[in-house]
Amino acid sequence: MNEHMFVILPATSKEQLMASRRHVFISHHHADDQLVSNMTDLLARGGYEIRNSSIRAKPANQERLDKGLVSDRTIKRLLRMKMAWASTVIVLVGKDTAKRPWVDWEIQKAHQLGKRIVGVYERGGTENDIPDKLESYASAIVNWNADSIVAAVEGENTFQTPTGKQREPAHTGSTSRC
Repeated sequence: MNEHMFVILPATSKEQLMASRRHVFISHHHADDQLVSNMTDLLARGGYEIRNSSIRAKPANQERLDKGLVSDRTIKRLLRMKMAWASTVIVLVGKDTAKRPWVDWEIQKAHQLGKRIVGVYERGGTENDIPDKLESYASAIVNWNADSIVAAVEGENTFQTPTGKQREPAHTGSTSRC
């Protein structure tokens, strides 16, 4: 037996691995930081790797933000840099999402940057929780389900209720992808 045996993997193995990796920015209310991890874990169990560039403030940084020690200009610059790297912006839709001015700003900026925008209902989220800008600019809004999320990130323009039933979009969404 030759001690220099090599195993040659089919070219599709590497291509499939690369096809399952996506760079996203997850827009969310910071009280929902754990849900960001839950979603990336959900997708990872299905073999889908999400590389998330969104900001999750550590307690010391959150304290600085709460005290107003970080200017809006600095926050916007940081968010733009993080978002520019992503091909898709995912917006977690929960009970406080529509009230969050930074989520609105991120949706507007994603639209200006030509990013694909996908809304994902958190468990317990309702259609009333959808920010107006998300309703205006989303390419898809889907329920908390790995297959639905993956399909939306991959380019399917599906609009669902929180229970997964199909609904009509409020607009004709952007289909651009980077």
